[in-house]
Order: sequence, then C-alpha cells, then structure tokens
Amino acid sequence: MPISYKPLWKLLIDRELTKKALMEATNISKSTMDKMGRGQQVSLEVVERICAYLKCSVSEVIEYKEK
Repeated sequence: MPISYKPLWKLLIDRELTKKALMEATNISKSTMDKMGRGQQVSLEVVERICAYLKCSVSEVIEYKEK
C-alpha cells in the first residue's frame, strides 16, 4: 500500500493518546481504525476529523510512499 499512517501512530505516542481515545473523540469506527492499522485507505472525511481533533496537518497523519 502506498499510504502509510506511521506519522499518525508516532503523533499519538508523542501526545500520549491511545487509538481507542482517538476513536472515541473523533467517532471513528473500529473497522476504520483496523483498516488504518493495515495501511488501507480510508475516506478523507476521517482524516479531516483526525486533523481537526489533533490540530495538525494531513502530512502529520498520513504519508505517501511509492511502491
């Protein structure tokens, strides 16, 4: 997958937040979080909610890696 959520996982660690806390605060379903954990694409609306909650840019949540 060319999409990686590693920046998000690092950001959560830096801010001492859990995935569960992020899910609850942003109303993201477990299945969507599981998709992100597998590096699968999610809607931009989900990324937008995460960015709004964490007050960060998209590049701090996802990165694009060429195959």
